Amino acid sequence: MTSPTPIPPGRTPLSALFLGFLNIGAMSFGGGLAAWIRRETVQRRGWLDDRQFLAGYALSQIIPGATNVNLAVFIGTQLRGAVGALAAVAGLMVVPMALIVAAGALYAAARSGPAGPWIARVLAGMGAAAIGLNLATGIRLGRTNLRTPVGIGIAAVTAIGVGLLRVPLLYALATMIPLSILLAWTERRA
Repeated sequence: MTSPTPIPPGRTPLSALFLGFLNIGAMSFGGGLAAWIRRETVQRRGWLDDRQFLAGYALSQIIPGATNVNLAVFIGTQLRGAVGALAAVAGLMVVPMALIVAAGALYAAARSGPAGPWIARVLAGMGAAAIGLNLATGIRLGRTNLRTPVGIGIAAVTAIGVGLLRVPLLYALATMIPLSILLAWTERRA
């Protein structure tokens, strides 16, 4: 696969942003949205590189709100400013909103019937697929961006703290962000 030619900032058509995020929202029902956003914006369209995507993804996780909506706002803003952010978020939300309203109505009607256990198994399978997509994205981004022992250590301590020790995310972020900034600053000065 050849690398896409990046589009200069301000040149990405709003229709391309809307349709690109419409495609992402339509293709990622059940989770794993960050993987789809990366595939579409970095690999397929060349709107961002991996470092830009990772910076936006990190920022999207630490500010309030839904991570993937925040990421759409970040990407849209990077490419076309505030109107780009609106186009990206609108595209991202149209299909999932329609599907979740329809699915919620169907689930409410069917959950107490004979299809209830089958529906529960389908939802569990979709959850497992979403976890796999997120893990694959984390591994791919880690290979590209975790190149120093400090970066690997910060990622490992954070994963162990939040994933295994169940440290609340807010505490982990409040500790690890300043620590990682300090360590990165110290490492660059050395």
